[in-house]
Amino acid sequence: MNRRAQPADQAGGGLAAVSFSQCEEAAAVAIILHSSVGAFSDEFMHKLPSVERAMVERGLDPSDFVISKDRASPSAPFGTGPFFYQYTVSFGEASFTVTEPTDVRFLDYFYQRCISEEEEETKPMPKVCRRPPGLVSRFLHWMAQPI
Repeated sequence: MNRRAQPADQAGGGLAAVSFSQCEEAAAVAIILHSSVGAFSDEFMHKLPSVERAMVERGLDPSDFVISKDRASPSAPFGTGPFFYQYTVSFGEASFTVTEPTDVRFLDYFYQRCISEEEEETKPMPKVCRRPPGLVSRFLHWMAQPI
């Protein structure tokens, strides 16, 4: 199985568009990867199949997901690369964007979002006990009163 990126001249629009298969089963599972700033790191590519398996175990279809990697900061001085990357994950009609310094940090974040339970996301916010106003608050409120 070849997991190398296609050359930019073979991909549409000048972006390196890459599709990777998880395994050689009849139903191939894949997350589509796009990058305008170079290939994804080797460690990212090694961890991606385990993220895809976790998605399948939770009823998500990885082939519905598109991950785009772009430069998050303005052009850096000559000789230095970007400090942060902007990753946009699109699936169906929805999408979200995350800014991370490395591909692996993004993949860890994405993995946590994939395995999180819905109950965790819908927990109510804890109630905040309201304290009586302090001296400064009372003074400012008193000063704001009309004469």
